[in-house]
Amino acid sequence: MPDASVSRLLEIMAALRTPVTGCPWDLQQDFASIAPYTIEEAYEVVDAIERGDLSDLREELGDLLLQVIFHARMAHEQGAFGFDDVVQSLIEKLLRRHPHVFGEARGLTPSAVEGLWETIKRQERGQKSRRHGSDKEGALAGVPVALPALTRALKLQVKAARVGFDWNDPMAVVAKIREEADEIEAELVRGDRRAAQSEVGDLLFAAVNLARHLAIDPEAVLRASNQKFERRFAAIEQSLAGHGKSPAEATLSEMDELWNAAKAAELAKPAGGDPESGA
Repeated sequence: MPDASVSRLLEIMAALRTPVTGCPWDLQQDFASIAPYTIEEAYEVVDAIERGDLSDLREELGDLLLQVIFHARMAHEQGAFGFDDVVQSLIEKLLRRHPHVFGEARGLTPSAVEGLWETIKRQERGQKSRRHGSDKEGALAGVPVALPALTRALKLQVKAARVGFDWNDPMAVVAKIREEADEIEAELVRGDRRAAQSEVGDLLFAAVNLARHLAIDPEAVLRASNQKFERRFAAIEQSLAGHGKSPAEATLSEMDELWNAAKAAELAKPAGGDPESGA
């Protein structure tokens, strides 16, 4: 029974946070110290989904729920709010943001639903701004600073595009990427590594923009490229081990040749294999 399970979970969390008899580590934590674990658990949920491992997904969702329970317990101890308040807030938000299900706005298309959702979110942010003493809200408001940089760049670009600040053609973004790469090269030639650092950031931002124009999630494709790199480097290590060598004992030329061999082997796989193997 879900209610009984949640009640038991709340009881366990309360016991862990009880002074003297609770867990010393749990008692030392606060919102800031737990926040990195919250982010980590969210990524582990995504990882389980991408691997198609439903057993792991069940476990990782539990770990993510623990983070919610933990934060809610600490807020309860401060007299701010409790887990029930978190649930109630979510219920109200879901009802408010789905008038096409729970209200009178029926028969909407998926794109109309998305537009309605954004309108309601803007209204909510406006109300929040007024509560905090500000009646003005910029076009880029509402994008959390703590988001991963690629995700935040994407969200900022989406918001800017909604008010017309955007390219109409992906090829224009490709040209921007070339421009940023040229600027990095120019700064390196001048020997200004600090300026080159800034230009690298601009290059990454432009790459995210291209991904957006191609309807690609930059976080997802970068994760796929990371996995591809790990897979191909493991092939290098395995090949070298067969000759009694480690990467540290091999030349760059040797490893580069083995990398190309691993890449060629992936490209030779039948369709339906690694969708990112063409890089």
